[in-house]
Amino acid sequence: MDKYLYTVGEAAEIIGESTSLVRFWSNEFHKFIRPQRNAKGNRLFTKEDMEVLRQIHFLVKVEGLTLDGAAKRLAGEKKGVSGKIKVLESLRSVRQQLEEIREDLK
Repeated sequence: MDKYLYTVGEAAEIIGESTSLVRFWSNEFHKFIRPQRNAKGNRLFTKEDMEVLRQIHFLVKVEGLTLDGAAKRLAGEKKGVSGKIKVLESLRSVRQQLEEIREDLK
């Protein structure tokens, strides 16, 4: 993530969800996500917004929390969620590397 601002489409691609879900989460979690708007009114997400979107994705899709539960968790323990997300991303990376090694050995 080298950019400063991300469109809804870019944000959706990064977290692996639909643009409509990113818009929905942007509205539901307005206390945590504050996208800027361009002249056309399109949302533009900062790096911080993207981190919150990743946390929401983890809490809702991986841990199975409700939206209210995710909001409470975000309000209470931001650092813990970030740490879990980083560990999960590391594990996915290791898994991908292992699968590549397995393919090379065939």
